[in-house]
Amino acid sequence: MATMDITEQSFAQTLEDNSIVLVDFWAAWCGPCRMFAPTYGAAAERHPDITFAKVDTEAEQALAAAANITSIPTLIAFKDKTLVFSQPGALNAAGLEEVIRSVRNLDMDKLRAEAGHQHA
Repeated sequence: MATMDITEQSFAQTLEDNSIVLVDFWAAWCGPCRMFAPTYGAAAERHPDITFAKVDTEAEQALAAAANITSIPTLIAFKDKTLVFSQPGALNAAGLEEVIRSVRNLDMDKLRAEAGHQHA
């Protein structure tokens, strides 16, 4: 599956409709963003069961601000509508595959239980 552009208007629905969503925050003027784009696109083709989204921080400044994006590129990941990963900087292919593997293997029930204990 190819990457998809999301906006402030489509962000919540994208999380609602998909179990795992990776989001690449980028801008056209950003050299590292342009270097990361082919790696991200190739991963999207290898993992059609995961939604690979892109947010143009120039066009979607409010969404970037809401996501606390302070440098680009920044990759964030959601599993079951829960933010589980956020990291600035361009990843290489191996690093991106490790993030994907980690997110895919996350035990959300265990994560929620641990979060519940921290709030108690």
